[in-house]
Amino acid sequence: MTVEPIRDKKKIEKMYLYLNSRNHKYGLLFKFGLNTGLRISDILPLKIKDVINEKGNFREYLIIIEKKTGKEKKIKLNDALKKSIKEYLLKTNLNYNDYFFTSIKGGHLGRIQAYRVLKEGANFVGIENFGTHSLRKTWGYWTYKISQYNIGLIMDTFNHSSQKITLRYIGVNQEQKDELYSLVQF
Repeated sequence: MTVEPIRDKKKIEKMYLYLNSRNHKYGLLFKFGLNTGLRISDILPLKIKDVINEKGNFREYLIIIEKKTGKEKKIKLNDALKKSIKEYLLKTNLNYNDYFFTSIKGGHLGRIQAYRVLKEGANFVGIENFGTHSLRKTWGYWTYKISQYNIGLIMDTFNHSSQKITLRYIGVNQEQKDELYSLVQF
């Protein structure tokens, strides 16, 4: 089974509401994945200080070293994610050095627990072929559509070696290809 991006915005909204009602950290985890395109392994260990400075303001960039590639990634957080982070911090009593996604066992949530909860949310709203990579793929898919098919920039963001890999990764399938042919008509 290949995990797919979430192509239905209504299901994205319903899944967020489900996860957020289960626990605010799960809602924020979902939003982080959808709004940054980061891998779950790079989201889970994030700390408040990675996003917020000592004065309590958002940093200009979230800067991480990707676990998988060892490369530096610099992300400008969008307003939707900043809003979710602010709401989350108001509802929790997390400190500057705390993880965003704390585990009751100490430290941060693990990949397996994150997968379990996200999969539960996907099942609840009827999303098939879902895995933790679906969040990253969803970011790529919607960015591809909204950027008017700027595959080069998405390819670069994902550190892929070819456009073909990126297109396959974000699930651009025959349906989307067919849609392209209906855009230009003479």
